[in-house]
Amino acid sequence: MAIEIINTGSELMIGRVLNTHHQWLCAQLDELGYTVHRQVSVSDESSAIVDAVQESLSRSNAVILTGGLGPTSDDLTRGLIAKLFHRRTLVHEPTLEHIRNYFQSRGREIPFKCEIQAQYPEGALVIANDFGTAPGLLIELEHNPFNSSGEKALLIMLPGPPRELRPMFRDRVIPLLKEKLPNHQKHASITLKTACVGESLIEMEIAPKLEELVHQGLQIGYCARVGEVDLRLSAFGDSAEEIVRIAEKLSRDTLGDKIYTEHDEKLCDIVVRLLRQRGQTVGTAESCTGGFISNQLTNVPGASEVFLGSCITYSNESKVILLGVDPQSLKLHGAVSEKVASEMASGLRERLGVDYAISATGIAGPGGGSEDKPVGTVFVSLSSAGGTQTHKLFYPYDRESFKLSVAQFALDWLRRTLNGI
Repeated sequence: MAIEIINTGSELMIGRVLNTHHQWLCAQLDELGYTVHRQVSVSDESSAIVDAVQESLSRSNAVILTGGLGPTSDDLTRGLIAKLFHRRTLVHEPTLEHIRNYFQSRGREIPFKCEIQAQYPEGALVIANDFGTAPGLLIELEHNPFNSSGEKALLIMLPGPPRELRPMFRDRVIPLLKEKLPNHQKHASITLKTACVGESLIEMEIAPKLEELVHQGLQIGYCARVGEVDLRLSAFGDSAEEIVRIAEKLSRDTLGDKIYTEHDEKLCDIVVRLLRQRGQTVGTAESCTGGFISNQLTNVPGASEVFLGSCITYSNESKVILLGVDPQSLKLHGAVSEKVASEMASGLRERLGVDYAISATGIAGPGGGSEDKPVGTVFVSLSSAGGTQTHKLFYPYDRESFKLSVAQFALDWLRRTLNGI
């Protein structure tokens, strides 16, 4: 089942916007057993969009086209597609009403030309947008004019903003794909997420155990990000479910608590859930991370039940005043030290009355390092009723990656502690 994705937008071609559709759509389709054979990005130029659609339809059963459905002068998709298939452009009255209600409910006038989003190529299925004004569109081609086989094909057009595209795809497009382009090939897959371990180490541990299953059709994929690695196990055919089941068991037996989930969730989601289940609380005392750990936690719905607060103590003075760090500790050991990290965590726990307090103090760089404490050095402490422990770590990365690495370690450490690991 060949699917191709075309992402339109000149902002993608000049590097002003990150193309998050690339990863997200492929992951969604893979879960359904559909294979994306090709994905391209093109500018908002008319010829670039038309050429890309024709080329993709010449090879594929389904083409997903993102972007270009808005109201501005560079949103050309609906008109170009109508012209390509020699169809009239009509007005979809329910969408027009939705647009009017959308702005009226916000006490705003309808912006200039916004109503153009209610237009659609004749014969297209209009896909409602619950989070914006530009609907999606689906054209079902009974005979694909660009493929020599003339087989049936689908052209699906989606709005560009991720907050609109993602729920539309999950809730409305996936059921349409299953109905109009069913995938009869048996498929099974699972993604095991691991934290604070490199992909080369994961492969070294897991590959020998799965070698025989690979000969039977198992496909192994590794996706590394800052602070975590996804291990993807998949197979096709009648034995797919059994192969993946055995591979998952072997992987769990081998990797153990390095695996933190097989679901679409982050470490912060798991930590908040575990704290809620136990009726316990957490707070953070952050220096080098600048509140990034608390930001991760407060991104989770329900975090207010377990997260009581944070102190971002960037200066030595704030560490003393807000957390009770001993000035002598700062003088003798420096702000980036096991002693100060420990006092930051225990001081916050005492002041906030939380069950767990996490602290982080380090050198994010690019300056400020020394021979004893080079850039990337960081101390992370975790304080609880059982005492305060500290880890010294080294993340010689750019500042953003440094902060994310520290946050991942801190959250994974708390996850393991909550699980009794």
